Amino acid sequence: MSPRRKLVSAVLVLVALAILLSLGTWQVQRLHWKEQLLAQIEARRQAAPVELVDAETALKTAQDQEYLRVRVEGVFDHTKERHFFATDAGRTGFYVYTPLRLADGRELFVNRGFVPYDLKQPHKRQAGEVTGRVTLTGYLRNRLEGKPSSLVPDNDLQKNIFYWKDWTAMVRSTNLDPANVVPFFVDADDVVQPPGGWPKAGVTQFELPNNHLQYAVTWYGLAAALVGVSLAMVFRRRQ
Repeated sequence: MSPRRKLVSAVLVLVALAILLSLGTWQVQRLHWKEQLLAQIEARRQAAPVELVDAETALKTAQDQEYLRVRVEGVFDHTKERHFFATDAGRTGFYVYTPLRLADGRELFVNRGFVPYDLKQPHKRQAGEVTGRVTLTGYLRNRLEGKPSSLVPDNDLQKNIFYWKDWTAMVRSTNLDPANVVPFFVDADDVVQPPGGWPKAGVTQFELPNNHLQYAVTWYGLAAALVGVSLAMVFRRRQ
């Protein structure tokens, strides 16, 4: 092999090695970030609930208050509930998002929980359409700035089926004034279940995928294999 080809080969190997090592290091950094995030979620999950006004104050100082436990009180407007396509324990159905009229006149969309597909219509689960003032606890969930993926279907407002949590669409489709609606969601926990059992509360998902260690090992392993193959080739040529 000519000196020029040797030099080109060496450069290509070093570039590939640098890329593999950087990818492995990036996954290690992502691993530390994910572990901190999971620890934060667990701490918020176990903490005592705060009042809604305190949650809103916290949001002014830190944008991320996801999974913060809150206590809310108000009256549900079941005529404006929105349905988010979901599954629960292998069953297909919907999460029921219902506006809660607060004492100050504002509205807050509360994910009351899961109903099977055949119970989408409220009149089929009338016992669970609680009336009067209610107090519940739950978890603050941030609104999404846009569709999470191009693979996610568009929301079907005509059929009242949401495939992603479009806060703006939920508000507008219920003819509520966006300025009068709390700009996030609350997932009701399972402390209080409605009469009749539906919607089934406590559907918040706390487990986040954490495969970064596996990915890091893969990238570092490929880097080690590249070094091994390169050294073997050099040794054979010298022989």
